[in-house]
Amino acid sequence: MTHRARFFEGKKYMWDGTEYEREAQGREVEKEYTANGFDVRVCCEEGKVFVYSRRVISAAAVDEG
Repeated sequence: MTHRARFFEGKKYMWDGTEYEREAQGREVEKEYTANGFDVRVCCEEGKVFVYSRRVISAAAVDEG
């Protein structure tokens, strides 16, 4: 089992909860997440593949209420 969260380049990424057997499977999931606006990292450890993602925020909402 891997870590639920990891840091890459100082940014926090969350594990998607699935252990993939092949890197190609992880890369397919990576494409889906990327298409939905996520920043993604695919890691291979101990013969398993893990996908970590984080939401990319382009602009912060401001409440002027």
